[in-house]
Amino acid sequence: MTPIINLVFPVQGNLLWADNNYRLYATLCRICPELHSLPGLAINSISGIPDYQGKITLTPYSRLYLRLPVNAIALIYSLAGQTLNIDGDKITLGNPELQTIQPCYSLKARLVTIKGYTKPIEFLQASKRQLQQLEIQANIGIPANKKGEPKRLTMKINKSHRSYTIVGFSVVVSDLSEEDSIKLQIHGLGGKRRLGCGVFYPNIRVKKDYQKGKKDVAKTLS
Repeated sequence: MTPIINLVFPVQGNLLWADNNYRLYATLCRICPELHSLPGLAINSISGIPDYQGKITLTPYSRLYLRLPVNAIALIYSLAGQTLNIDGDKITLGNPELQTIQPCYSLKARLVTIKGYTKPIEFLQASKRQLQQLEIQANIGIPANKKGEPKRLTMKINKSHRSYTIVGFSVVVSDLSEEDSIKLQIHGLGGKRRLGCGVFYPNIRVKKDYQKGKKDVAKTLS
């Protein structure tokens, strides 16, 4: 199997659609049509500060994460330095950083969607079956939202000929062995991985102390 890596692009810009997944994928494919058929590709949504009106404000820590086969690096690297017009919002991609996939005992995905499963209990049961198919032994759960309810998320997809909504849940998988952790990051759960669904990253917090003269970066990788 071809090794899978993360290619991480710094993102510069002001505003971006909060549901930027499909818009981002469509824009990248216009620039690089080979992405349509690239096996193993997963694109994580670009994060920022939500304005709760459908947009996010980009920050110095906003990144575009692409997970892809190592032999596709040359194809994707050409995106560096390009300015993308994502449905009216312009962003510029910096020089990417190559990251190997590292094991972590706890992983999380912002949104996992499994067709036909939109209720928490049935969704978890379906997720467990997929873990079993991958021969992964671990604990899986849905984190709570601010109301203490399972964190259910939706993603709006607006195409030229139709619009629809993807429904899913945030997911945390813990007590993973090193082998199973890497396996889950490579294969993911559910569908729509090119739209950022079912893409797992280490469930850790990166913190730096202001008192030591460093910027406070408290954030969760997603």
